[in-house]
Amino acid sequence: MFEVLKAGLETSIQDWPGRIGYWNKGFPPSGPMDSWSFRLANLLVGNPLGDAGLECQFMGPTLRFTRDGVIALTGADMQAKLDDVPVAPWQSFAVRSGQTLAMSFAKVGARAYIAFAGGIDAPFVLGSRSTFHKAGVGGLDGYALKAGQHIPVLAGQGRAGRRVKEAARPPIRSDKRWDVEAVAGPNDDWIDADGHARFLATDWKVSSKSDRTGFRLEGPQWTFTSKAYNKLPEHGSEPANILDQGYPLGAINLAGQTPIILVSDGPSMGGFINPYTVPSCAFWKLAQARPAEVFRFKAVSVREAQDGAQAIKALCVEASIEG
Repeated sequence: MFEVLKAGLETSIQDWPGRIGYWNKGFPPSGPMDSWSFRLANLLVGNPLGDAGLECQFMGPTLRFTRDGVIALTGADMQAKLDDVPVAPWQSFAVRSGQTLAMSFAKVGARAYIAFAGGIDAPFVLGSRSTFHKAGVGGLDGYALKAGQHIPVLAGQGRAGRRVKEAARPPIRSDKRWDVEAVAGPNDDWIDADGHARFLATDWKVSSKSDRTGFRLEGPQWTFTSKAYNKLPEHGSEPANILDQGYPLGAINLAGQTPIILVSDGPSMGGFINPYTVPSCAFWKLAQARPAEVFRFKAVSVREAQDGAQAIKALCVEASIEG
């Protein structure tokens, strides 16, 4: 359906919920970082919520359409233009063969999503079309889009002129500050009371050394309980070392003194502690944050995290669409 004229910055094919069930074999879930925006994009064009679309990071692509269709843009505002005419995000619109969609840098947010009526027809690899860049798996040829590629799209029945209601959209912030939920554990008992208080009271800066594998944070030193020092040798010599263990998705992985939030393409296990975990309901905030922006963490229970995920799921329904 379209040709890639310019690839943008690491524009990739993703589907939702991604590659489930293969993490123990070294293949993470991948999928869209902001699945809230992604699911709404598919709703706009009449697709099932999980159909494959594009995730655009910081700067979007330029695409030439080779047949008529219906598409939708959600997430970050990348100042998209269709044949030099601005098109707004959060709505569906018709595209004609020969037209060009050009996206620029993200004006607000960091990641935008493009859904195509019918969904992108990339091959399934281990049950998913999602791209896992670091292993060259999924998507088209295993990597981010490249100029000159032709991307096939399945037949769809999309309708132009549909719009996501304002109240159903993720509230992407423009003030460079994000309040991010965090659940204590699985290794919260390795951090002392002062360390927990400091973690929740700190403005953590997002490092430029962040990607779909992990979000590296800059902030103060951590302090530990006696458990981190009085341990068997196989746990390692540093207080943040532990016998190799499984990592939950969203783990705040303490590599020495540097916390790294393990996200969609992150590792499944390793030898560092994870004092907190960012739940799936907050992943959209990570996706829309930029380097040098600030995270302030808020402690929530597992039940509150589950309720947050259910609240987002309740918004990714047909009732959230008008027109």
